[in-house]
Amino acid sequence: MLVSNTESGQGGGVAESVTAEAPGLVLPRLDPTRPAGSQIFVALKMAILRMDLPPGCALSESDLGTRFGASRTPVREALAQLRDAGLVTTLPSRGNFVTRLNEDKIREARFLREALEVANVSHLASKGLTAEAAAGIEITLAAQAAAIEAGDDLAFQDADDDFHLALARATGFPRAAHVLEHEKMQLDRLRVLSLRDRGHLGELLAEHRAILAAIRGRDGPRAVAAALTHMRSILGVLSTLVDRHADYFDRPAAPAPLGA
Repeated sequence: MLVSNTESGQGGGVAESVTAEAPGLVLPRLDPTRPAGSQIFVALKMAILRMDLPPGCALSESDLGTRFGASRTPVREALAQLRDAGLVTTLPSRGNFVTRLNEDKIREARFLREALEVANVSHLASKGLTAEAAAGIEITLAAQAAAIEAGDDLAFQDADDDFHLALARATGFPRAAHVLEHEKMQLDRLRVLSLRDRGHLGELLAEHRAILAAIRGRDGPRAVAAALTHMRSILGVLSTLVDRHADYFDRPAAPAPLGA
């Protein structure tokens, strides 16, 4: 069974597990012609990043094997990949848990992503966009607007990802999009929480449009300023989200007793 457990925060002590069948979690059927481990990894990664498997949720190897119709070997392979990605932690004699959100890691990921995003837009403002790249970016903005209209925050998240990846690919540097995808994982779960605010979605779309307008105008300083405003907005909601969803975040270690 998938279980929600409060013990995986650092220094937070151990509490009783609370049964939680992870409502909304849909696990896909495995394609028998492809390696099972990689398919399980992708499915669990998406479930974690979209908060279908919330921070602190315990991941039972046997239960996952049953639900995927796979042996424990590919499940263990997938969990090892998730550990490498920082999305799962393994506690001795306790099992595997979805890692909790961590403020320091979020700030670090935002710092790294900001550096890359600023470099991307600065380069594009200088180099210019091809007609094909511009059209592709416009499609992502239209998809974001449609998602807001439909009240579909997950569709907005997908279109948001597509926007930033389209900018990265437009630079002509193949690794730019790959590095961006890797670094944004620390921010994705936080973003799921913030996207539940409909007003915030509209602000994000407006920021995206401002970035594209500056790039099209070949105005490097304005493009960089728009990208910085956009990237730093995540820190503006961080403290609010920590207060609102404290159970999802690492807890500070308890101070050591006097004389210890």
